[in-house]
Amino acid sequence: MTNATLGTVRVPTAIDAVADAYFARLIELAPDFATSLGIAGHETEYGDYSPAGNRAHAAAIREALRGLDGLVPEDAVDATTLDAMRERLGLDLEIIESGVTELNNIASNAQGIRAVFDLMPTDTAEQWSHISGRLANVPGALAGYVESLRESASLGKVAARRQVEIVIGQARDYAKDGGYFDALASGARAGGDGLPSGLAAELAANARLAAGAYLDFAAYLENELLPAAPLKDAVGREYYELMSRRFLGAEVDLEETYRWGVEELDRLIAEQEAVAAQVRPGATIEEAKEILNADPARQLRGTDALKAWMQGKSDQAIRELKDVHFDIPAPMERLECMIAPTQEGGIYYTGPSDDFARPGRMWWSVPAGEDRFTTWAETTTVYHEGVPGHHLQVATATYRRDTLNNWRRNACWVSGHGEGWALYAERLMLELGYLADPGDHMGMLDMQRMRAARVVFDIGVHLELDMPERWGRGPWTAEKGYDFLSRHLDISEGQLKFEFTRYLGWPGQAPSYKVGQRLWEQIRDARRELDGASFDLKAFHSEALNLGSVGLDTLRRALLPAG
Repeated sequence: MTNATLGTVRVPTAIDAVADAYFARLIELAPDFATSLGIAGHETEYGDYSPAGNRAHAAAIREALRGLDGLVPEDAVDATTLDAMRERLGLDLEIIESGVTELNNIASNAQGIRAVFDLMPTDTAEQWSHISGRLANVPGALAGYVESLRESASLGKVAARRQVEIVIGQARDYAKDGGYFDALASGARAGGDGLPSGLAAELAANARLAAGAYLDFAAYLENELLPAAPLKDAVGREYYELMSRRFLGAEVDLEETYRWGVEELDRLIAEQEAVAAQVRPGATIEEAKEILNADPARQLRGTDALKAWMQGKSDQAIRELKDVHFDIPAPMERLECMIAPTQEGGIYYTGPSDDFARPGRMWWSVPAGEDRFTTWAETTTVYHEGVPGHHLQVATATYRRDTLNNWRRNACWVSGHGEGWALYAERLMLELGYLADPGDHMGMLDMQRMRAARVVFDIGVHLELDMPERWGRGPWTAEKGYDFLSRHLDISEGQLKFEFTRYLGWPGQAPSYKVGQRLWEQIRDARRELDGASFDLKAFHSEALNLGSVGLDTLRRALLPAG
């Protein structure tokens, strides 16, 4: 069984045909997903978020899995596709059958129905007409979502009270006078000019419809779902194990991983202490950070300055890493740094459109009132979200249409693979000399420390394990966890509250960064041992990234066939 030769067009196989057919069905079921990929033809539509939509998705999964039965891989690409589809689709089916409808502060339909507008082009009157059409469909999308939340509630499966309350606030914030929908409609322009009066009026009316739907959604959450929401944030072992597999694409021993997280946290703190001494001999970590924060050369004021700095760092990384340490084809050289239109906190990446007409983008959602930023703390984040992090990884998969089928390129995303790679990339940039400055090194360690702390927090709180004695006593609770995170996450109060709520409402996702990095490093080290003197790190990275995003157990099997 051989791999496809890079640069050649691989002839699609029967397994590719099943994968492509399933991808096409996904686009039909989730037209807003098509928008996220830049695929035309579905600009005003939403998927069906109701129980009927969930059943249709489950039926599509079963059809695809039946289609794979009896098929024999023709090459290594096929073998990985078969492995990945059986793992991912089988898991998706388990999640649907769990009866849980997700509601949280970051990655549920409550946010996604609004967030798709951020990815819609706004250059022409026709594109604004598409936005208007989708605004008119927001009420239907939210109504379907409410149906699913009601069905889950009837099974006794309701998000924790904390999550319901935060989403109520988000929904009302989107819908308030001068909020997101008002700003979207009032700021509409086409090619630098105003819209035709009829379209402008329609856009304003549909923006009010969308805002009204979010107000109705908030009322449903407050009056019907909130009274049924449990106070307890912990989701328990059964659901947590399912979510851990979802985000890692691998089965791990949760207790062993928890103990490793504690050890990794201690190791990173010791490394920070050593770097603090480089900032000033004898300085503590906290003192070193105060010195770095007071350095005018490391300060930015305002989001315009932040955006320009991000873009400059990103462009430099692409220019200097291309063809030296990584393969970066020409279409991937463009990466846009953006200030997000929301103020929820968080930094994230969105991939390029399938044709690269819309580039990959790095977004910074700046909490309200925050306008001072320190470069030493954020340099590593630019590499995490951009190159060699998410942009290199996601755009490579999109680019590899010569080898990968549509499902592999565009629909298979595993957090532990993606976020694990991005953390791996941060540490790699230290090794390549891009974080040699003690401040930038400290910032990278801060981010790694955050990710280690949330392995401990996330597993500890949701499984209600005992706290390590040096951090507390007795079983974990959310309240103890907040104090713990405040010691290890050196971020603003607004960002800390956002992150804390995120971990509680999105179980298993936060640990996938550091655990994913651990698994990436284990696979690389095993491959180095297998290849011996012939091991080539750049070639390893290219081979791994050209696989696209897959579960980490699938990645291990693809890169270590004998393992």
